[in-house]
Amino acid sequence: MFILHFYIGDSVTRPAIYLQDAHAISEGISFSKYAEERDFDAVWQADSRLVREASVPMAAFAACTEKIKIGSGVVDVWTRNPARLASMFATLDDLAPGRILCGLGAWWDPLATKVGVSRVRPLKVMREVVDVVRALLANETVTFEGEFVRLDGVELDYVYQERKPKDVPIYIGATGMKMMELTGEIADGVVLNYLVSPDYNNRAMDALQKGAEKAGRSIDEIDRPQLVVCSVHEDRDTALSMARNMVAQYLGQQPHIMEASGVPKSLLDDVGQILTWPATHEQVEAAAKLVPDDIVQMLTASGTAAEAREAVAGYMANGCTSPVLYPLGDVYATIDAFAGWDHSS
Repeated sequence: MFILHFYIGDSVTRPAIYLQDAHAISEGISFSKYAEERDFDAVWQADSRLVREASVPMAAFAACTEKIKIGSGVVDVWTRNPARLASMFATLDDLAPGRILCGLGAWWDPLATKVGVSRVRPLKVMREVVDVVRALLANETVTFEGEFVRLDGVELDYVYQERKPKDVPIYIGATGMKMMELTGEIADGVVLNYLVSPDYNNRAMDALQKGAEKAGRSIDEIDRPQLVVCSVHEDRDTALSMARNMVAQYLGQQPHIMEASGVPKSLLDDVGQILTWPATHEQVEAAAKLVPDDIVQMLTASGTAAEAREAVAGYMANGCTSPVLYPLGDVYATIDAFAGWDHSS
């Protein structure tokens, strides 16, 4: 069920846009329509913090567009029964047939712990959920007795529509190398994380290839979009300043990602003394003062439009099949900066 996303000819990249909760959903609709006009491939909607659930804005974006793909980036596998997950993505596919991308993730602490979710054996949970969701979307009747997932003769019980498989590829938002290897084995694609360095991708590609070989396939059969924090401004210092707060927030709240990217543990410890989850704007501002320019540049695509494109090209040279741009500042300017971009030039 693999879908190749991002090539027109050999080198013109069709990027995607990533939206969280910084803008009203009505603005997100406008961004999605404009991204479609500029021939972007996809809009990915976040569902990570307790602020905006993904399926509602996904439905809004799908209803107001005609060809751009709509993905969840990413929905956790702990708080929704897999049968309900399958039903949710089947419903979205009813709205936008062939345009929905199912992105699943293992969530993160301390958020999961604070809401009573113990993330034990995440690899086992992910495997069971992906197996069941895929089977249900394929219009199968599923009986499954797993360690975490149990279904007894369950199907998507279509009554008033045609019974047929849904064309919804499954992506896993993987960060650690064990989850990356599992992704290479069982998923249609990986959503590579943001705020990582391009060098991190080298280990990720090795793990994906190892997993792909277990399934008797090549890494080339696995789509590899990557979230990239993108801060574009004609003034380089302004662009770096816009990105610095985002970097500081993730240094404090998701240090496992930052450490995997080579951020010094001393900086992680210092930032962690100021903020964790949840954090106030004042805490983020205070922590940002500790983050040097070289860390911002290592983890983001920030600067002028040309500098941002150069940074994104670094990710694409290290295995990313498409940049999923997380725009800071002017979203329209970010879309314009990458529309029709030839990443090989």
